[in-house]
Amino acid sequence: MVKRSFAVIIASFFTVLIGFAIRANYGVLLPEMLPSLGISKTEAGLIYGSFFMAYTVFSPVLGLLADRIDIRFLLTMFLGILGIGTLLMGYSSSLMEAIFFFGLAGIGASACWSPIVPLVQRWTSDHRRGMTLAFVDAGSSLGIAVSSFIMPIIVAAYNWRMGWKGLGILAILLTGMTFLLVRDYPVENPALQNPKLSRQLNKPGGAMYLGILRDTKFLLIGLSYLFIGFSVLIPVTFITTYAVQELMLHYDVAARLVTIIAVTSIVGKLVMGSVSDVLGRIKTLIICEVLVVIGSFSVVYLPWFFAIYLSMGIFGFGYGPIWPLYAACATDYFSKGSAGFIVGFWTLFLGIGFMLSPIIAGWIADVTGMFMWSFVLAMSTAVISMFLLLLVGKKFSFAN
Repeated sequence: MVKRSFAVIIASFFTVLIGFAIRANYGVLLPEMLPSLGISKTEAGLIYGSFFMAYTVFSPVLGLLADRIDIRFLLTMFLGILGIGTLLMGYSSSLMEAIFFFGLAGIGASACWSPIVPLVQRWTSDHRRGMTLAFVDAGSSLGIAVSSFIMPIIVAAYNWRMGWKGLGILAILLTGMTFLLVRDYPVENPALQNPKLSRQLNKPGGAMYLGILRDTKFLLIGLSYLFIGFSVLIPVTFITTYAVQELMLHYDVAARLVTIIAVTSIVGKLVMGSVSDVLGRIKTLIICEVLVVIGSFSVVYLPWFFAIYLSMGIFGFGYGPIWPLYAACATDYFSKGSAGFIVGFWTLFLGIGFMLSPIIAGWIADVTGMFMWSFVLAMSTAVISMFLLLLVGKKFSFAN
C-alpha cells in the first residue's frame, strides 16, 4: 500500500511536471518564435489561446471522467497526445499550423491537473492533503525551473524548434512510466475509496452535481480562479519578451526570470501548502494573491536589474501555491468523491481566464507599444480575485 501510494504520487508529480513545463516554455521560446514565424504579439497570444481553449474544453470532461473511469487509461492516452502536439510545434511554419499543433497539445495537457487531483487524494490521508498536493504540484515548478534553464542553451546550440521537439519526446516517454506506476484505487477498504461502490450506498448523481453548480461558494471560488488565472498568465507569458524588448536584457538573462519564478514557486508551494493546513485555504490564498500583485507592480515600476529579479521572486512565491490551494478547496467545501468534477469545472473557469489573457495582453502591448498596461491589467484582475475570495471568507467566516 505504502509503496504503491508512493509510486502513484511520483507518477502524478512527473505528469504535472511535463504539463506545466510545456505550458510555461511558450513564454520562454516566444522571443525567438516571433521573428521566425513573422507574427505579432496579438497573434502570439492567439497561439497560446488555442492551447488554453482546448485545455478549457477538455479539463471538465476529464475531471468528470476521473471520478468514473480508469484514470491510468486517461493519463496515458492524453500524455501521448500532449507529446505529439508539442513535438509538432517544432515543425510549425505558419500561424495556423502553430495554432493547430499547440491546440492539440492543450488537449493532452488537460489530463495534467484535473484528473491528478482526485487520484492523489484517493491515495492520501485527509490530514496530509494540502501538503501532498503541494508536493505533487511542486513538479510543475521544478519542470518550469529546469526546462527554462535549459531552453536558452538549446536555443543557442540549435534553435527554438529543438526546444519543442525535446519537450515533446519527453512527454511521450513519460506515458510509459504513467502506465506502469498509476493505479486508480487503494485495494484496502475499496468501498470507501471507489465512487462506483460508494454511489451504491450514498446514491450521488446528477442531482448532486447540479447542486454543486448552483452553490454560491462553488461559483465564487470558480470566478476567483478565473481572474487570478488571467492575472498570473500575463507575466508568465510576456516577462521574457518584456525583458528583452523593453529592458534590453540579453535573451539568456531574460529567460532566467522564468527560472526565478519557478524556483521560488517551489518554496512557496511547500511553505504555503503546509501553512494552509493550519491557517485555512482562503486566508492563505489571499496572502498568495497579495504577493502576486506586489510582484507584478514591482516589475513595472522598479525596472532595474536586481529589482526585477526580486520582483519575480516575490511573484513566484505567491504564484506557486495558488493551484494546489484552489484544488484543496474542492474537498474542504465538498465531498472527496466529487473532487474530479469540481476541479474540472473550476478549471473551465481558469481556462477562460487563460484563454483570454495572452490575447488581450498581447493586443494591449501591440496598440500601446509597451507592456506596462498589460501588467497593470494583471494587477487589477488579481485584486478582483482577492475580493471574490473575501466574499467566500466573509460568508463562511474563513472556516474550512
